[in-house]
Amino acid sequence: MKLRTTAAVGLAIALAGCTTIPSAGDPISARWTGQSAGKFFAAYGPPIADTENGSATVYTWKGGYKRIRVPAKYAEGENGKRGKQIAAARTLYLRCQAEVTADSSYTIRSIRTVGDIPGENSKSYCAEFLAPETAR
Repeated sequence: MKLRTTAAVGLAIALAGCTTIPSAGDPISARWTGQSAGKFFAAYGPPIADTENGSATVYTWKGGYKRIRVPAKYAEGENGKRGKQIAAARTLYLRCQAEVTADSSYTIRSIRTVGDIPGENSKSYCAEFLAPETAR
């Protein structure tokens, strides 16, 4: 009986730790979980929608609009000259959308990106925009 109780307590502690510690692989959650939603919305703009979910509110936020121009790529030609074009120039339209879940005290409990696209320097534009290296 003591073994079952000890195992149940250990499992409860392990699960409680999992729900309160943000994922190390998700810089957005690591940066914003536990912060005030007011601080987030003051920095990045107001949400476009909100939905009540029990005692929490899920805010849908969209922003970070940016246009960047990617130059054409060329093969290397003879004597260091530019060769044949291998990729055309293009324009990328970057943006980020996230679902921010806040509790009744307006503290962010989770943040999830929706439809993230590759950024300029990484696989996630939302990570570049919402959790820049200088903010960590």
